[in-house]
Amino acid sequence: MKIGQLAELTGSSLRSLRYYEQKGLLSPLRQDNGYREYSPLAVQQVQTIRFYLNLGLTTDQIASFLHCVIRNKESFCEEVLPIYQQKLEEIDEQIHSLNGIRNNLIDRIHSINQERVAAGSALSVSENLRSINDQAKPYAERRNT
Repeated sequence: MKIGQLAELTGSSLRSLRYYEQKGLLSPLRQDNGYREYSPLAVQQVQTIRFYLNLGLTTDQIASFLHCVIRNKESFCEEVLPIYQQKLEEIDEQIHSLNGIRNNLIDRIHSINQERVAAGSALSVSENLRSINDQAKPYAERRNT
């Protein structure tokens, strides 16, 4: 199949497919006229690539185990688990950092409102904190599911 057909079947852009080829994730044959010719298995490959990209993995990480997971179950590919563990650590660090930023913003809001309340020109601190907590509830609920 041609690159346009593969793009249509997978919902990927031509640019993405060319990039996957450049990174060694796809290996189409070249016809005499230079056109790429993809096997029917390329659809599964692209879907697999997109799955791992949606997990936040880089194309270099995916390239290190793609051929294994295409042929085997993921659990039989030794390269996958360390990459997952590394990615999870990165995400945990990001969450920790974002929680720190969130707490700093809450402190700043609290401080500003204290100054405004003292000057008589703001909502009460409890009203503002209640508003902040209401905004945080959807995040907390998503995290607990």
